[in-house]
Amino acid sequence: MGRGIGRYTAALLCAAGLCVGTLSLAAGSNAAKTRPAQGMETGALAGWIVAVDAGHGGYDGGAVGRQSGVAEKGLNLDVARRLARLLQAEGAQVVMTRTDDYALCDEDPPIRKKLQDMQRRAQIVREAGAQVLLSVHMNEYGDAAQSGPQVFYREGCAAGRLLAGALQEALIAGLAPPRERAAMGGDYYILELGIPSALVECGFLSNAREEGLLLDAEYRQRVAEAICAGLLEWAALPGPRPTPLPPAQDA
Repeated sequence: MGRGIGRYTAALLCAAGLCVGTLSLAAGSNAAKTRPAQGMETGALAGWIVAVDAGHGGYDGGAVGRQSGVAEKGLNLDVARRLARLLQAEGAQVVMTRTDDYALCDEDPPIRKKLQDMQRRAQIVREAGAQVLLSVHMNEYGDAAQSGPQVFYREGCAAGRLLAGALQEALIAGLAPPRERAAMGGDYYILELGIPSALVECGFLSNAREEGLLLDAEYRQRVAEAICAGLLEWAALPGPRPTPLPPAQDA
Protein backbone atom coordinates (compact mmCIF):
# COMPACT_ATOMS: atom_id res chain seq x y z
CA MET A 1 0.00 0.00 0.00
CA GLY A 2 1.12 3.58 -0.48
CA ARG A 3 2.73 5.28 2.45
CA GLY A 4 0.21 8.13 2.23
CA ILE A 5 -2.37 5.91 3.88
CA GLY A 6 -0.71 6.18 7.27
CA ARG A 7 0.14 9.19 9.31
CA TYR A 8 3.74 8.08 9.50
CA THR A 9 5.79 5.58 7.50
CA ALA A 10 5.78 2.13 9.15
CA ALA A 11 8.26 -0.63 8.51
CA LEU A 12 7.44 -2.90 5.57
CA LEU A 13 4.37 -0.93 4.54
CA CYS A 14 2.95 -1.50 1.11
CA ALA A 15 3.08 1.16 -1.58
CA ALA A 16 -0.56 1.32 -2.49
CA GLY A 17 -1.81 0.94 -6.05
CA LEU A 18 -4.93 2.05 -7.87
CA CYS A 19 -7.34 -0.28 -9.53
CA VAL A 20 -6.77 -0.90 -13.21
CA GLY A 21 -10.21 0.11 -14.41
CA THR A 22 -10.92 3.23 -16.43
CA LEU A 23 -13.89 4.78 -14.65
CA SER A 24 -13.21 8.24 -13.23
CA LEU A 25 -16.14 9.75 -11.33
CA ALA A 26 -16.48 12.75 -9.04
CA ALA A 27 -15.47 11.60 -5.58
CA GLY A 28 -18.34 13.38 -3.87
CA SER A 29 -20.95 11.51 -5.90
CA ASN A 30 -19.13 8.20 -5.31
CA ALA A 31 -19.31 8.68 -1.57
CA ALA A 32 -22.98 9.55 -1.75
CA LYS A 33 -23.92 6.57 -3.93
CA THR A 34 -22.04 3.88 -2.02
CA ARG A 35 -24.46 1.85 0.06
CA PRO A 36 -24.26 -1.40 2.00
CA ALA A 37 -24.80 -4.42 -0.20
CA GLN A 38 -27.49 -6.59 1.32
CA GLY A 39 -26.36 -9.87 2.84
CA MET A 40 -28.46 -12.94 3.50
CA GLU A 41 -30.74 -12.95 6.54
CA THR A 42 -29.08 -16.11 7.86
CA GLY A 43 -25.44 -17.08 8.20
CA ALA A 44 -22.55 -16.79 10.60
CA LEU A 45 -22.31 -13.05 9.95
CA ALA A 46 -26.02 -12.27 9.90
CA GLY A 47 -26.60 -8.91 11.56
CA TRP A 48 -23.06 -7.68 10.90
CA ILE A 49 -22.31 -4.65 8.75
CA VAL A 50 -18.78 -4.99 7.40
CA ALA A 51 -16.88 -2.21 5.62
CA VAL A 52 -14.46 -3.41 2.94
CA ASP A 53 -11.98 -0.75 1.85
CA ALA A 54 -10.09 -1.32 -1.41
CA GLY A 55 -6.97 0.75 -0.90
CA HIS A 56 -6.06 3.49 -3.38
CA GLY A 57 -7.68 4.14 -6.76
CA GLY A 58 -7.83 6.71 -9.52
CA TYR A 59 -4.75 8.94 -9.56
CA ASP A 60 -3.26 6.95 -6.65
CA GLY A 61 -1.92 3.63 -7.93
CA GLY A 62 -0.08 2.54 -4.82
CA ALA A 63 2.58 -0.15 -4.99
CA VAL A 64 3.73 -1.36 -8.40
CA GLY A 65 4.81 -4.87 -9.28
CA ARG A 66 8.57 -4.89 -9.72
CA GLN A 67 8.43 -7.37 -12.61
CA SER A 68 5.03 -6.67 -14.16
CA GLY A 69 4.51 -2.94 -13.53
CA VAL A 70 0.94 -3.72 -12.42
CA ALA A 71 -0.42 -1.20 -9.93
CA GLU A 72 -1.70 -2.32 -6.58
CA LYS A 73 -5.00 -0.49 -6.86
CA GLY A 74 -6.62 -2.97 -9.24
CA LEU A 75 -5.45 -5.99 -7.27
CA ASN A 76 -6.85 -4.44 -4.09
CA LEU A 77 -10.21 -3.93 -5.73
CA ASP A 78 -10.32 -7.47 -7.08
CA VAL A 79 -9.60 -8.98 -3.66
CA ALA A 80 -12.11 -6.60 -2.04
CA ARG A 81 -14.85 -7.62 -4.47
CA ARG A 82 -14.15 -11.30 -3.89
CA LEU A 83 -14.13 -10.75 -0.14
CA ALA A 84 -17.42 -8.85 -0.28
CA ARG A 85 -19.12 -11.76 -2.06
CA LEU A 86 -17.82 -14.23 0.52
CA LEU A 87 -18.97 -12.08 3.42
CA GLN A 88 -22.40 -11.62 1.88
CA ALA A 89 -22.69 -15.39 1.50
CA GLU A 90 -22.12 -15.60 5.26
CA GLY A 91 -25.01 -13.22 5.88
CA ALA A 92 -23.15 -9.92 6.32
CA GLN A 93 -24.18 -6.60 4.90
CA VAL A 94 -21.14 -5.19 3.12
CA VAL A 95 -20.32 -1.59 2.32
CA MET A 96 -17.40 -0.94 -0.04
CA THR A 97 -15.61 2.38 0.06
CA ARG A 98 -14.99 2.20 -3.69
CA THR A 99 -16.32 -0.11 -6.38
CA ASP A 100 -14.21 0.87 -9.40
CA ASP A 101 -11.04 2.73 -10.39
CA TYR A 102 -11.56 6.14 -8.86
CA ALA A 103 -10.22 8.19 -6.00
CA LEU A 104 -12.66 9.66 -3.51
CA CYS A 105 -11.44 13.21 -3.92
CA ASP A 106 -12.15 16.22 -6.09
CA GLU A 107 -9.88 17.14 -8.97
CA ASP A 108 -8.69 20.27 -7.16
CA PRO A 109 -9.72 20.02 -3.50
CA PRO A 110 -9.07 22.69 -0.86
CA ILE A 111 -7.06 20.13 1.12
CA ARG A 112 -4.59 17.43 0.08
CA LYS A 113 -6.18 14.92 -2.29
CA LYS A 114 -5.15 11.99 -0.12
CA LEU A 115 -6.64 13.52 3.00
CA GLN A 116 -9.96 14.26 1.28
CA ASP A 117 -9.98 10.73 -0.14
CA MET A 118 -9.48 9.24 3.33
CA GLN A 119 -12.08 11.52 4.90
CA ARG A 120 -14.66 10.41 2.36
CA ARG A 121 -13.84 6.76 2.93
CA ALA A 122 -14.37 7.34 6.64
CA GLN A 123 -17.68 9.06 5.92
CA ILE A 124 -18.93 6.05 3.95
CA VAL A 125 -17.99 3.70 6.78
CA ARG A 126 -19.67 5.87 9.42
CA GLU A 127 -22.86 6.47 7.46
CA ALA A 128 -23.24 2.75 6.81
CA GLY A 129 -23.05 2.02 10.54
CA ALA A 130 -20.28 -0.52 9.93
CA GLN A 131 -19.28 -2.56 12.98
CA VAL A 132 -15.94 -3.73 11.60
CA LEU A 133 -13.61 -2.55 8.84
CA LEU A 134 -11.19 -4.46 6.59
CA SER A 135 -8.83 -2.43 4.40
CA VAL A 136 -7.17 -4.35 1.54
CA HIS A 137 -3.67 -3.49 0.26
CA MET A 138 -0.56 -4.89 -1.37
CA ASN A 139 2.92 -4.35 0.05
CA GLU A 140 6.31 -3.40 -1.33
CA TYR A 141 9.76 -2.91 0.14
CA GLY A 142 13.22 -2.04 -1.08
CA ASP A 143 14.52 -5.47 -0.07
CA ALA A 144 13.03 -7.85 -2.67
CA ALA A 145 13.52 -10.79 -0.31
CA GLN A 146 10.74 -9.54 1.98
CA SER A 147 7.50 -11.50 1.59
CA GLY A 148 4.39 -12.68 3.36
CA PRO A 149 0.96 -11.21 4.15
CA GLN A 150 0.81 -8.96 7.18
CA VAL A 151 -2.07 -7.39 9.07
CA PHE A 152 -1.92 -4.02 10.82
CA TYR A 153 -4.17 -2.67 13.56
CA ARG A 154 -4.44 0.69 15.29
CA GLU A 155 -1.57 1.05 17.72
CA GLY A 156 -2.78 0.60 21.29
CA CYS A 157 -6.23 -0.71 20.30
CA ALA A 158 -6.91 -4.10 21.88
CA ALA A 159 -10.04 -4.58 19.78
CA GLY A 160 -8.07 -4.09 16.58
CA ARG A 161 -5.24 -6.30 17.81
CA LEU A 162 -7.67 -9.17 18.43
CA LEU A 163 -9.16 -8.82 14.95
CA ALA A 164 -5.76 -8.49 13.27
CA GLY A 165 -4.45 -11.55 15.10
CA ALA A 166 -7.34 -13.69 13.86
CA LEU A 167 -6.83 -12.45 10.31
CA GLN A 168 -3.06 -13.00 10.45
CA GLU A 169 -3.51 -16.59 11.62
CA ALA A 170 -6.05 -17.28 8.90
CA LEU A 171 -3.78 -15.86 6.18
CA ILE A 172 -0.92 -18.07 7.35
CA ALA A 173 -3.17 -21.12 7.49
CA GLY A 174 -4.77 -20.45 4.13
CA LEU A 175 -1.74 -19.33 2.13
CA ALA A 176 1.17 -21.14 3.85
CA PRO A 177 3.66 -18.32 3.12
CA PRO A 178 7.38 -19.10 3.49
CA ARG A 179 7.66 -16.08 5.81
CA GLU A 180 5.10 -16.11 8.62
CA ARG A 181 4.63 -12.58 9.87
CA ALA A 182 2.88 -11.33 12.99
CA ALA A 183 0.16 -8.70 13.19
CA MET A 184 1.57 -5.26 14.00
CA GLY A 185 0.31 -1.97 15.36
CA GLY A 186 0.49 1.05 13.09
CA ASP A 187 -0.73 4.61 12.73
CA TYR A 188 -3.22 4.69 9.85
CA TYR A 189 -6.13 7.05 9.31
CA ILE A 190 -8.53 4.34 8.13
CA LEU A 191 -8.05 2.40 11.37
CA GLU A 192 -9.02 5.32 13.63
CA LEU A 193 -12.79 5.33 13.19
CA GLY A 194 -13.70 3.84 16.57
CA ILE A 195 -14.57 0.31 15.40
CA PRO A 196 -12.50 -2.89 15.23
CA SER A 197 -10.39 -2.40 12.10
CA ALA A 198 -7.53 -4.07 10.30
CA LEU A 199 -5.39 -3.20 7.30
CA VAL A 200 -4.45 -6.34 5.38
CA GLU A 201 -1.25 -6.31 3.33
CA CYS A 202 -1.91 -9.32 1.10
CA GLY A 203 1.72 -9.75 0.03
CA PHE A 204 4.73 -8.01 -1.48
CA LEU A 205 4.66 -6.86 -5.10
CA SER A 206 8.39 -6.23 -4.71
CA ASN A 207 9.02 -9.96 -4.24
CA ALA A 208 9.15 -11.80 -7.59
CA ARG A 209 7.57 -15.02 -6.33
CA GLU A 210 4.81 -13.30 -4.38
CA GLU A 211 4.13 -10.84 -7.19
CA GLY A 212 3.47 -13.77 -9.50
CA LEU A 213 1.05 -15.24 -6.98
CA LEU A 214 -0.81 -11.97 -6.45
CA LEU A 215 -1.27 -11.56 -10.21
CA ASP A 216 -3.04 -14.93 -10.32
CA ALA A 217 -6.84 -14.74 -9.92
CA GLU A 218 -7.06 -18.10 -8.15
CA TYR A 219 -4.52 -16.99 -5.57
CA ARG A 220 -6.39 -13.72 -4.98
CA GLN A 221 -9.49 -15.83 -4.36
CA ARG A 222 -7.53 -17.78 -1.75
CA VAL A 223 -6.48 -14.48 -0.16
CA ALA A 224 -10.11 -13.36 0.02
CA GLU A 225 -11.15 -16.71 1.47
CA ALA A 226 -8.44 -16.48 4.13
CA ILE A 227 -9.52 -12.98 5.14
CA CYS A 228 -13.13 -14.13 5.34
CA ALA A 229 -12.11 -17.13 7.44
CA GLY A 230 -10.23 -14.86 9.82
CA LEU A 231 -13.21 -12.60 10.25
CA LEU A 232 -15.44 -15.60 10.92
CA GLU A 233 -13.01 -16.86 13.57
CA TRP A 234 -12.95 -13.42 15.17
CA ALA A 235 -16.74 -13.05 15.10
CA ALA A 236 -17.14 -16.44 16.78
CA LEU A 237 -14.78 -15.71 19.68
CA PRO A 238 -16.52 -16.22 23.03
CA GLY A 239 -16.64 -13.82 25.90
CA PRO A 240 -16.63 -10.02 26.07
CA ARG A 241 -14.67 -8.14 23.44
CA PRO A 242 -12.24 -5.31 24.11
CA THR A 243 -13.70 -1.86 23.62
CA PRO A 244 -12.23 -0.08 20.57
CA LEU A 245 -10.40 3.15 21.07
CA PRO A 246 -12.60 6.19 20.38
CA PRO A 247 -12.39 7.78 16.93
CA ALA A 248 -9.50 10.10 16.35
CA GLN A 249 -10.56 13.73 16.44
CA ASP A 250 -9.86 14.30 12.75
CA ALA A 251 -11.07 10.89 11.51
